[in-house]
Parts: sequence; structure tokens; C-alpha cells
Amino acid sequence: MTALQSTDFSCWIDCGVNLPPDNELARFRDELDAAEEQGVGRIVLIASDVAETRRAITFAEQDPRCIVTAGVHPHQAAQVNDSFIADLKTLSQHPSVRAIGECGLDYNRNYSPPDMQRRVFAAQVELAIETGLPLYLHERDALGDQLAILQPAMADLSAAFTHCFTGDVEALAAYQDLGCYIGITGWVCDERRGQHLAEAVPAIDSSRLLLETDAPYLLPRNVRPRPKSRRNKPQYLVHIATYVAERSAIESEQLQRTTYQNAMRLFGAW
Repeated sequence: MTALQSTDFSCWIDCGVNLPPDNELARFRDELDAAEEQGVGRIVLIASDVAETRRAITFAEQDPRCIVTAGVHPHQAAQVNDSFIADLKTLSQHPSVRAIGECGLDYNRNYSPPDMQRRVFAAQVELAIETGLPLYLHERDALGDQLAILQPAMADLSAAFTHCFTGDVEALAAYQDLGCYIGITGWVCDERRGQHLAEAVPAIDSSRLLLETDAPYLLPRNVRPRPKSRRNKPQYLVHIATYVAERSAIESEQLQRTTYQNAMRLFGAW
């Protein structure tokens, strides 16, 4: 494993990967090596709660290709204790932590009550303002409430990243009006449910576009030959990039350079 230098513009960056359980970390390291062979040289590890933030930091300390987020996913909002913001604030001081989140609202399944989701999200928005770190967002079926919390805070936030954006042109416009970065996953490659997203891709401001796999979820359906497992991997980011480049009518090399620069601007060099 060779860590690329921040001046090297020849790599893709996967801006959203979920850290597997401890007993799968050896395989995960092999997957990162395989991804680097495909030109995916940097990884953003997403945290969904305080414990996972700690695990991600430990992993990143051993692998310079990785940076991490520190936050509580809306699914876990009902499980926080009274110290969760203080804990995240302490963890956010680690140099590997480059964003607050994954946080936001998810009304699709409501694993946590919506009122609790809103309180936990609002607290993390305030933490992002206090720390000066970007906000790493999750949202599903909750656009109105998400925007209502975000809009008053945007002037004080350093930046915000809409992770795994799956919306249509109207939702894209709402996030872009706030100046958010937009993350595109393999959802866009799904001809069954990704059509609205595919139509929105050409309207994404190129200076705000980022690519991510959300591995091990959302295996791109344009991977050939079709993998036997539905497990997504960072190495498949190149298939998302190919699709996005075609939809955006730009060369792959230009997309790589643009998304690299965008990620460095958002998260800082690593």
C-alpha cells in the first residue's frame, strides 16, 4: 500500500464508505488495496454513532488513505446518551476527523422517532458550526424538515455535503441553492429506480460534485461481469464515474481531476 501525495491528481476519491465489523477488517484492507489498483486512492469512512467514530479513527490511524466523519446517523438518534455531543466534540479534535455526521433525517423507516431525529440533527449542526468542520448529511423522505433545520445555519457552516443524494431535479436545486456539495453513488446506475437521479446529474454544479460508493451498499448495476455477491466495494467507484462522465458529457480524466479537487476543498488534503 502506497499513500498518494496530496499533489497527485491521478486518483479517484470514494467520499463515502462504511467501516465493516472488526472481524471483517482484514478483508476490508484487501478491498482498499484492490481499489487503489483501480485508481481509487483515498477513502472517507462514515461514522453512524460515537462508537463507530472511535473505530474509524483507529482504522485511519493505521491507513493514511482514510479520513473519517464523526457523528450520529438518524437511525441511531434514539440511542444517544446525554454526552453524545461532548463525546463527538472530543473526537472531532483528532486530525483524521474531517466532517460532522453522517447526520440528518430519515423518515423512510423511522428507526428513531422523527422528533428525536430532529433534535439530534440540530445538535450536530451546532457542533459543526462550533468546530468549523463540514456537515456530512443524510436525508431520505424528509427534505422539507431537513431544509428547515439547515437553511438558518448555512451562513455559519463551513460547508455541507449531501451524502448519497438520490433525489430529482427539484431536490437537487434545493440543496444547491444552499451551496451543498452533492454525492453521487451507484444508485444512479440503477435503471429501475435511479432514473430521476440520472436526469438530475447534468444539472449538478461541477464544483460541488463528489463520487462515493456507500460500500458495502448500493452495488452499481453497470459492473461487468456481474459480481456473484451484492456487496459493494470501493473499487467499483470507477463504474459510477464512468456513468456520471457519460451523463455529464465530460471526459473521465476531467471528472477525476474535478472531483479530486472538490474533495480536497471540502475535507482538506490528506
